[in-house]
Parts: sequence; C-alpha cells; structure tokens
Amino acid sequence: MSEIAMFRTSDGTLMNVEMSGEGPPVVFHHGLLGDANQAAEEAFPADTGFRRISIEARGHGRSEAGDPGCFSIATFADDVASYIEKQIAAPVVLGGISMGAAISLRLAVTRPNLVRALILSRPAWLTQSAPENMAPNAEVGRLLREMPLEEGKEAFLGGSIGRRLAIEGPDNLNSLLGFFSRPPHNITAALLTAISNDGPGVTDAEVRQISMPTLIIGNDRDPIHPIAYAEGLAERISGARFVKITSKAESRSQHQADFRRAMGAFLKDLKAND
Repeated sequence: MSEIAMFRTSDGTLMNVEMSGEGPPVVFHHGLLGDANQAAEEAFPADTGFRRISIEARGHGRSEAGDPGCFSIATFADDVASYIEKQIAAPVVLGGISMGAAISLRLAVTRPNLVRALILSRPAWLTQSAPENMAPNAEVGRLLREMPLEEGKEAFLGGSIGRRLAIEGPDNLNSLLGFFSRPPHNITAALLTAISNDGPGVTDAEVRQISMPTLIIGNDRDPIHPIAYAEGLAERISGARFVKITSKAESRSQHQADFRRAMGAFLKDLKAND
C-alpha cells in the first residue's frame, strides 16, 4: 500500500510524494506528463528490500504547477535534491523513466553526493537540448495552444509526425493522443513545450565522469526514446549495466515484466554489495 506525503519547495510549490515498501530509499521518477503510478505500476519490482519514493514533478499528478515559467529539467532536479536533503539520508538510489532519467542524470552530474546508484530507463535525451525525438511532444504542445482540442488531435493524426508514429511507434502515438484530453490544457501545453525544448544541462565529458553503479534500460520500436540513446549513455558511463527489454509496442505486459526483472536484479546486487 502506498503512503502519500506533501513537500513544499523553496518557492512555495506544494509537491505530492508517494512511497511504498521498506528499506533504503530509491527515489524513482515518472516521465513527462506521467505520475507516481507510472513508476509504481510500470517499473518498480515488488519485494526488493528497498523503499520506493516518487516525487511528482510540478504540474504532474497531485503536485501543484506553480509558475509555468519555471518548468525545466533543472528546476525539477532542484526540487528532488531539496527533498532528499530535507527528508531522507543521502546518498540514495536515484532513477527514472524518460524525463525522470534526464532529471536523474543531471543530479548524478551536479549533485553526486546525493546519488548512491543510478537507474536510467528509456532515456529521451543524451546531453543536447531539444533533440529531434522530442518534436512530437512539442508539436502536441503547439496544437494545444493554437487549436480546439478535437481539431488539434485530428491535425496531429493527419500530420507527418502522426502518420510516421502510427507505423514506427504506435505506443508513443497512443500516449500523445491522450495528452489532448489531459487537464488543465494550458499546463499540459506548457509542460510539453518547455520540457521538449529543454535538456539535462550536462556535457558528454561530465557524463563520462559518472562513477556510481548505473543501470540503463532501453527498448526498440520507440521513436521518442531511441534505443541508441540508452546505448550511448551505457557507452559513456564506465561500468554501466545495459539491459534491452521488450518494447511496449510488442507487448506491454512483457515490457513491464522485463523492466521489473532488470531493476530487481540491479537492486539485489546493490544490496549484496552493501
């Protein structure tokens, strides 16, 4: 059973935090427009001997949005760092999916004192900002700002990005279409625009200096999360463990089972090495 707590950031934004399990903390983040349920249901294995802590980013889940002008990977990372410093004993296992992986990568570089081990799943960034794979998210953000919802959805489906994803990334397409019905629409549009045009704010050289145990999870048939990014981070981070899992487009249930197996094995090895 999950526990819920609230945390107020330095600028007064109220954040929702969900926790489950017992043991050393694993601070594990959702992806863009996801929430704590994504971390719990899609990724986190049961009976690991670790405690999952998921901090819903500003404008996600039950967390307040605050000032949309502050939406950035750097701000989200600062919020996580503040929570770790004030609420739990560092260092912690830190990780996340997609945007959550970018937040975790940034903290591994900028605040390595907070990070015991690192889990980067389905990364959507290497080090550059506004990578081309994030263009579909940015396009949905633009359509939400400029068109009525149903017209925007139809325009996306009929456009070049929508037609391409229908073939190359049907799971990505389904997620993007769901964003058109995610309230409040102005916050959804702001998040899609800001984060799609952002990046982790680190360099390749800094990533190559990461020395903590690292698990990187990737899958193919996922144009928004290219497997080449997961492989690229595994190449840059010395000693990183790379695991390829089944894509959601092939089998959602197998994807979840593979994800939990990979993460569970990594956490088991961490515990054995304590």
